[in-house]
Amino acid sequence: MYRSNVLVCGGTGCTSSNSELIIQKLKEEIAAKGLEKEVNVIRTGCFGLCALGPIMIVYPEGSFYSMVKVEDIPEIVEEHLLKGRIVTRLLYQETVEQDTIKSLNHTPFYEKQKRVALRNCGVINPEKIDEYIAMDGYAALGKVLTEMTPQQVIDEIKASGLRGRGGGGFPTGLKWSFAAANEADQKYVGCNADEGDPGAFMDRSVLEGDPHCVLEAMAIAGYAIGASKGYIYVRAEYPIAVNRLRIAIDQAHEYGLLGDNIFGTDFSFDIELRLGAGAFVCGEETALLTSIEGKRGEPRPRPPFPAVKGLYGKPTILNNVETYANICQIILNGAQWFKDMGTEKSAGTKVFALGGKIKHTGLVEVEMGTTLREIVEEIGGGVPGGRKFKAAQTGGPSGGCIPASHLDVPIDYDNLIAIGSMMGSGGLIVMDDTTCMVDIAKFFLEFTVDESCGKCTPCRIGTKRLLEMLDKITKGQGTPEMIDEMEKLCYYIKENSLCGLGQTAPNPVLSTLHFFRDEYMAHVVEKKCPAHVCKKLLQYKIVEDKCRGCTACSRVCPVGAIQGSVKQPHVIDPNKCIKCGACMEKCKFNAIIKE
Repeated sequence: MYRSNVLVCGGTGCTSSNSELIIQKLKEEIAAKGLEKEVNVIRTGCFGLCALGPIMIVYPEGSFYSMVKVEDIPEIVEEHLLKGRIVTRLLYQETVEQDTIKSLNHTPFYEKQKRVALRNCGVINPEKIDEYIAMDGYAALGKVLTEMTPQQVIDEIKASGLRGRGGGGFPTGLKWSFAAANEADQKYVGCNADEGDPGAFMDRSVLEGDPHCVLEAMAIAGYAIGASKGYIYVRAEYPIAVNRLRIAIDQAHEYGLLGDNIFGTDFSFDIELRLGAGAFVCGEETALLTSIEGKRGEPRPRPPFPAVKGLYGKPTILNNVETYANICQIILNGAQWFKDMGTEKSAGTKVFALGGKIKHTGLVEVEMGTTLREIVEEIGGGVPGGRKFKAAQTGGPSGGCIPASHLDVPIDYDNLIAIGSMMGSGGLIVMDDTTCMVDIAKFFLEFTVDESCGKCTPCRIGTKRLLEMLDKITKGQGTPEMIDEMEKLCYYIKENSLCGLGQTAPNPVLSTLHFFRDEYMAHVVEKKCPAHVCKKLLQYKIVEDKCRGCTACSRVCPVGAIQGSVKQPHVIDPNKCIKCGACMEKCKFNAIIKE
């Protein structure tokens, strides 16, 4: 029994900040002090508070060390692990209250969270199956195989109200029942771990921190629908997640939790990995299944739906990682336990990847129905630098922008659709008043144009024409009539595209047009970008009474656009200026402004 357990984040974010070197240094220093039998070092998954990584927590004290550096390790080992004196200067300051250390759960970032899908992330070593089993791992699988019929499993998932966490929000139990009702000599269970939305990393963190919860849930799904084979489609850009999934599958085989006659029953189930090349369109279920088959990842017309004719033409269910991460807890705690969280039509919790102009970037899991204000201001710590909140993009390229006027709307599937956005997989990008909403719409549309598979004309051609118009508007070449044309084209693309990528591609344009039409009009009528982002509409000017004639700006200008004598006000030639902003950065007197 160890007297101290040191948990170090081994997720992608902290790993990129040298957490592996921190773990190595920890072990070296612990060995040097002769503490190997007293102190246990555990590599975990993501703790959620990515803005403060690398993160280290020492138990039983619960000391939360943030932004740890390799050079901090000797002091932590000497003072804390050897002498029992917490190094307060390295603690996450939200946990320090006068002379006491608060529980992490009582800090603003964590106290409003409800961790279900993320329950084991940052808690266990994801590469040790015994630690997962110690947290009731595989108990749900044992329960369904020995105490429940397949139909009872489906009924329980239906009763829970769990909806797919991949974006569309389709009832999970209903999807399973469709596949179960179709007789076939072979059925399949698929897991969508492709996660292509910019700024989204929820599924990656679950796979890195708790891979067994997905394997167990897929086996339960296989039992429920009568499938003996599962596939996890995970993007190759997730090397840590892929490695931990491989370790988990091998361990589950070794323990008899995958393979033949699981728990001594006649149920057999196995799982294989398939690595995706990063095509966004393969997040669409039929395109994903086509890719697993080794073909070009393109969507297929529906019907028939995958539950009838899916992978290799056989009945198939496909859910994303976060959906599966809820299954075992529903089986163990009951449908009503899950339904008691969230809202009437959107039960349970939702994981969001907070990013953009926010103090605490990272992963948060809250009950459905939590307001955007609570997530941004209370959990996320608000917009930094004294700037004002302007909007939040949910659902990535398929979603829309939520303005400040809707900060108090409870977030669930139906409310987001009602205001022109969507849940998506859970990316939540916060924007402040320095953001140009026309430029944001252009950014997401550039992504979807690039990621379109090109199979259907409305998406292939329509999104490109839409992007061309947006590009003209940001260059000052737009007209008011062009805005009306864009709106018509958006609805045409939505109504006629083959798959979800094309059908939702216009959403960022439509939502910004709806809530920020005045910004579009400023671009086309006044030929100005109110946020001073669109370069072609910018003009740098020198305020005469502030300029000291120090010549710093003219010396840094790469094109010689600034003229003036020493100790005399300078002038910028707008015809030569390339709007690089170098002069503004160099000026010490705030004499250069953007208009």
